[in-house]
Amino acid sequence: MRPFALVLLLLLPAGSLSGQEAIHRCMGADGIPVFTDRPCAALHATPVTAAPSPSPPDAVAPAPPATLCAATPQALKQAVVDAFAAHDPNRLAGLMLWRGYGSHAVVADIRALARLMRQPLLGIHLAGTGDADGDDAPATSATAPDAAPVPIELVLSTAADDGSGAPRQSRFEVRPRAGCLWLEPSG
Repeated sequence: MRPFALVLLLLLPAGSLSGQEAIHRCMGADGIPVFTDRPCAALHATPVTAAPSPSPPDAVAPAPPATLCAATPQALKQAVVDAFAAHDPNRLAGLMLWRGYGSHAVVADIRALARLMRQPLLGIHLAGTGDADGDDAPATSATAPDAAPVPIELVLSTAADDGSGAPRQSRFEVRPRAGCLWLEPSG
């Protein structure tokens, strides 16, 4: 008898679950919400379905992702322009080569980048690539096949922060490392 009672106890929850129906959300004829286990039509009510959440009509497209590794000088220039457009010193700092820096020096340099980015970007160009404007040159150039590559610089022109309106230049050496081009403060 005992095994039979045990089997009944095990089957009892299964039977009650199979008989359980979904809860229907309805709107009665008088406008009052009704929750029932019967279909809405049986109560002369209208089924209510959740409306999809509308997206705002003036939703702004997300900003393009930050460049994590600039493989070409043009990509590096564009990443710097994007960082200035976003007024994001951390994005610019992500293009920097941070070797041998302590945390205090890094924080100080990021604060300096933030001050630099408060001014409008007037111009950006590559220098030291061996051609006139440096904009279409490879990341490095050499004078002879056995010579060491000549490092290039990225020169930023911003408005001066002293109110004079004179452009201010900031120079960053461009260092190739692990297939990417990185900025390093000159000087």
